[in-house]
Amino acid sequence: MPYVPPTHSVERSLRRAGAKLVAGLDEVGRGAWAGPVTVGAAITGLRRAPEGLTDSKLLTERRRTALAPILVDWVTAYALGHASAQECDELGMTAALRLAAVRALEALPVRPDAVILDGKHDYLGGPWQVRTVIKGDQSCVCVSAASVLAKVHRDGMMAELGLDHPEYGFAENAGYPSPVHRAALEEHGPTEQHRLSWAYLDGLPKWRHLKRERLPLAGADEQLTLGF
Repeated sequence: MPYVPPTHSVERSLRRAGAKLVAGLDEVGRGAWAGPVTVGAAITGLRRAPEGLTDSKLLTERRRTALAPILVDWVTAYALGHASAQECDELGMTAALRLAAVRALEALPVRPDAVILDGKHDYLGGPWQVRTVIKGDQSCVCVSAASVLAKVHRDGMMAELGLDHPEYGFAENAGYPSPVHRAALEEHGPTEQHRLSWAYLDGLPKWRHLKRERLPLAGADEQLTLGF
């Protein structure tokens, strides 16, 4: 598939409607078994994006890692917010995403007038003015920037956590399902970094007693079902 660079078209639309500052938001870690869910927020203005910028999932690890410091110097502002594995368990994924997003937005040096949120579901809500864009991490410059910055930062966090738990392969899988991760869970069980309300524990008879049952919050979605 040929490379199609992201544009500022959605941001220009929001600016025409009165928004002077627009931030792009994207999340990483939603489907992981371990580690936080992370939301990146980036304000880029209307300048031309660095060459090759797109959704972080479409970039190689080497390209993402090389692009991240370029973006740090290029963006007008950026910030990251996290919700821990424990908060994901206690709140459910929708509320945990909102918590991480609010933390990212409040960490920005300026408050954006509008937010472009990747996907079709507005997990942020008021008082923020939100525009959801399906595949916004590919099509919107500020969301693409947030995507890369969030992914590279969270991957680095998981690699550091993996120093204390090398058998789980966090440096390679970033807390997501993988054969190494599954084998370590079967032998050693979950660590303090694992989400204990996730369905992977249903496939671990030895450790199933550790699973936390959580009643979904009103209006929240169920946690992702990712079993063996």
